[in-house]
Amino acid sequence: MVRIGQIGLGAWGKNLLRNFYTQNGCRLVCAADPDEKGVVKLSPGYPGVELTTDVQSVIDKSKIDAIIIATPPATHFQLAQAALEAGIDVFVEKPMVLDISQGERLVKLAREKGMILMVGHIMEYHPATEFLKRIIDGGELGNIYYLYSSRVNLGKVRDIENSLWSFAPHDVSMMNYLLGARPIRVSADGQSYLQNGIEDVAFITMHYPNKVMAHIHVSWLDPHKDRKLTIVGSKKMAVFNDTEPSEKIRIFDKGIDISQDYNTYGEYLSLRTGDIVIPNVPSGEPLKIECEHFIKSVVSRIQPRSNGEDGLSVLKILDAAQKSLEQGGQPQLIQ
Repeated sequence: MVRIGQIGLGAWGKNLLRNFYTQNGCRLVCAADPDEKGVVKLSPGYPGVELTTDVQSVIDKSKIDAIIIATPPATHFQLAQAALEAGIDVFVEKPMVLDISQGERLVKLAREKGMILMVGHIMEYHPATEFLKRIIDGGELGNIYYLYSSRVNLGKVRDIENSLWSFAPHDVSMMNYLLGARPIRVSADGQSYLQNGIEDVAFITMHYPNKVMAHIHVSWLDPHKDRKLTIVGSKKMAVFNDTEPSEKIRIFDKGIDISQDYNTYGEYLSLRTGDIVIPNVPSGEPLKIECEHFIKSVVSRIQPRSNGEDGLSVLKILDAAQKSLEQGGQPQLIQ
């Protein structure tokens, strides 16, 4: 039985707390947040769990085997480092940290100590993402030409990180996982409308090997609530709409066929419009699946899918995108 501690009980931290409290194979021992009112309010719903405002008391090897960190990103490094040094496995929410050198130190520390370091890239565990991964790897879509996503809403406005750092990790990690690759260069543009220096909207373009392109639009200042990914391949195209309660994926048998026997350019390229298929995608709460994956990794000692290296790769892309944003869209090579 894996003993779990958690630091951070904010909006997303509450969801993690709920999942780990009911998760098989683990026992939620303690959780902390500096917000005393929040701790008091949560206490009745979690009997047997030590809820406290003393954050540092959670990092105690005698009490826990693994820790969940769901605090503001600027605090991730210090907390994750302290836990790993104490011999405690770590699940840290995205982004892993905000500084590449800190990310590299965490990855190295976890490797040296043989610890599990997992980053909360939840979209890698979405059943629809896993379905898309299978059909891409199986060749059903053909060669992938390009992808584009939209993650927008008229929603909660952040006052610390911008929309790029808040929303884009989801789509960057998902695209990397689907393609099984990392981009070579990235460019980004955006604007601050509500608060100086905090971009409410950003457009990110990534270039992968083999001429594959990807585009990401993120914003919390938009009339639509949209969580959509489109993938265009040489054989078929796919759309993943996460705002749909069901029928989240549609496969379009559409494309341009190239004839090897032609007399005119019009005969060389022919438009193909086939059926639209709505596949049966397995159901499941992505967060629950992600939490199960962490517990299995802790027990088996097998590195998780979204391990520290994965988190570091996403961090390097976000860092390059931020630099491009600050330089008016100047393309940046990925380290």
